[in-house]
Amino acid sequence: MPKTNAMRVLDARKVPYTVHEYSDEIRGTEGVAAALGVSESDVYKTLVVLPETAGRKPLLVIVPGPRELNLRSLAKQIGEKSLRMATHKEAEQLTGLKVGGISALALLNKGFTVYIDAAAQEHESIYVSAGQRGINLRLKVDDLIRVTGAKVVRATDES
Repeated sequence: MPKTNAMRVLDARKVPYTVHEYSDEIRGTEGVAAALGVSESDVYKTLVVLPETAGRKPLLVIVPGPRELNLRSLAKQIGEKSLRMATHKEAEQLTGLKVGGISALALLNKGFTVYIDAAAQEHESIYVSAGQRGINLRLKVDDLIRVTGAKVVRATDES
């Protein structure tokens, strides 16, 4: 299997991770968790979020699979008036990656501000996309935060 940009980033920084492959037909964290034989709360998705203020850059928000992003709460915490989810088409155009394969690790130095839900800190390691559908990487939460420069926020409501 060829290395993804996310893997190359981690390799360059000597960050340990494990690769977990599954069918690239699988969509959603529930299906990914089932394919990997792990809890859905261990599988995180990366969402593309757009500030409503003109000229503001899109954000990447990493949240637990089963939880919904609370846009109002997130906007308040980061000082934005309002936020909206990018459509699938917008997310793919902005990132150059397919929905289901969007990864903050693959988008370093692309100008995205990265946020991660505080729930991640309840885990030692989590599964995130490797930047390609059908491949997730398991790595330590602390390493993910350090490498992506993610800011920890309460992006979801307690489930």
